[in-house]
Amino acid sequence: MKLKITLLLLLVSFSVLSQSITAKLIDASTKAPIAYANIKTGAYSGTISNNEGYFTVLATSDTNNITISCMGYASKTLSIKKIVSMGLLIALEPASNQLNEVFISNKRPNTDTIIARVNANISKNYKFDLNAYNVFYRATDYVNFKSLEFEIDKASHVKKQQLEGVNKSLTALANQVKSSNMVQFTDFKGHVFTLNKDSIKLKVEKATELLDSKKDFSVENIQKKMQDIILKYLDTTKTYKLKTGLFKIEDSLALNDDDFKEDDTNEYNTSYLNNDTKSILNQALFYEDTFLNTILNSDLYTYSFKDVGYNNGELTYSIGFTPRKGKAKYTGTLFISEDTYAVSRIDYNYYEDRHGQKLNLRLILGIKYIENKNEGTIIFAKDSSNVYQPKYIKRTTGSYFYVSRPLKFIENSSNRYKVSFDFKIEGQNSNTQELLVTSHKTLSFLDFQAERQTEKTPMIKLGKYEKTIWDNEGIIAPSLEMKAFDGDD
Repeated sequence: MKLKITLLLLLVSFSVLSQSITAKLIDASTKAPIAYANIKTGAYSGTISNNEGYFTVLATSDTNNITISCMGYASKTLSIKKIVSMGLLIALEPASNQLNEVFISNKRPNTDTIIARVNANISKNYKFDLNAYNVFYRATDYVNFKSLEFEIDKASHVKKQQLEGVNKSLTALANQVKSSNMVQFTDFKGHVFTLNKDSIKLKVEKATELLDSKKDFSVENIQKKMQDIILKYLDTTKTYKLKTGLFKIEDSLALNDDDFKEDDTNEYNTSYLNNDTKSILNQALFYEDTFLNTILNSDLYTYSFKDVGYNNGELTYSIGFTPRKGKAKYTGTLFISEDTYAVSRIDYNYYEDRHGQKLNLRLILGIKYIENKNEGTIIFAKDSSNVYQPKYIKRTTGSYFYVSRPLKFIENSSNRYKVSFDFKIEGQNSNTQELLVTSHKTLSFLDFQAERQTEKTPMIKLGKYEKTIWDNEGIIAPSLEMKAFDGDD
């Protein structure tokens, strides 16, 4: 019996340690989750805790050690076996304020001098051209419709009773959309090859899309659902002119065109994934007019000394920044190595009433749009050449939108039958992109030329979260919302 129990324990232990494990980091004092801590599984490899404090690592051996470090906390090195024995919950002790230990005098460092030295050392500290990155990417999209109204005002060849039925169907669709906020998760793992900031190649190993098809209320899908209602009484053998206000959109709009058929393919256009990846990688670049170079422009921003401590074994300054001039938009904190004057991390968000692009033609054309949210975190890690490479990039953008336009279908026939709509849509959308770099190496130009990017990327569509899809993979730990997602309910 004892032998059987021993064998069973060994089998269970092997099962656990041959897969990935997910643990949680918390503050030992407050019990609050610790986000974006650096989890080193090797000299130049590892992952990041997510915004809920969770991280996932491969458990290949119970003797493997991981090192956990985060600004403001004492670093900790633990074996996988120890983490499992702790119930996958790791408490980090807050580090004591080290300002007095580091600086004997009461004089704080001059922030303008620090920023000047950061700028002077950029070319030495960072190198983006000709690199190969192993990455994991996640996008989370939300759409919250505050208002959605569409109604047929007039239909020259439809009976009143039938028209009332159609409007009831449209109202039911509007209510369904408003009560069912849309969320979608897109994940992929692959390799990024960079020539420069303008040219990268992407090879995807695996991609998934997590979406409740019953709540797919993208603008395109809403149009499709509206079209299905309209098709109940419009002649699909005819073509139509579609007008909105004074503008004729299309001379020959056929409601049975292939363009209106639902796209249900299980693949992505790789060029779209490439553009998304390049866009978020460019957040971590120090070229002229890039995001980070703008933040380091002392003509645009004012800097203030906040604290000093250790981060990933480096003595690190915490420098706050706020806009000096009106065209500067952000506020946040820079974490700067005292030894190399490299920015190892930045946290940022819009400052007070600042915003991005804005379009307000509500009174003239019934359109309003404003980018009202832009926040994120960028974390760098040293490679074997003491160059800082992107480790983790997170960016959340959001915008308010409003469209209120009359729409009119005019039949291309001698009868010239018309159907007139009032269409109003208002809401807020949000997009979060995360990119985790799990490993890195340099490339030659010939290496870059030899890589080929495929036109299409196969994608696995999921209606609910399935842990086994990404088992034994180096990924960003899923959020609680993602794990609870079930579109089959």
